[in-house]
Amino acid sequence: MIDKNAVLKVVNPALAILLLNQPLSAFLMAATDWDIFEGMHVGGGILLLLAAAVHLILNWKWVELNLLKHRKRQQVG
Repeated sequence: MIDKNAVLKVVNPALAILLLNQPLSAFLMAATDWDIFEGMHVGGGILLLLAAAVHLILNWKWVELNLLKHRKRQQVG
């Protein structure tokens, strides 16, 4: 069994760094002619989506309990 907390300790900081990378790389791409920032922006965006998906999967129980409970109540009642 995978220890979700151990994985989240890696995924969450990576997610924060990737979130900061997006506007920074976009700004630097616009301000300079360096193609490396375009690669950072596109590659970072793909990694951001993957990290967000992993984060959501690992926290799905919380999502169900806190965000989807109202929908379940309406269907039952």
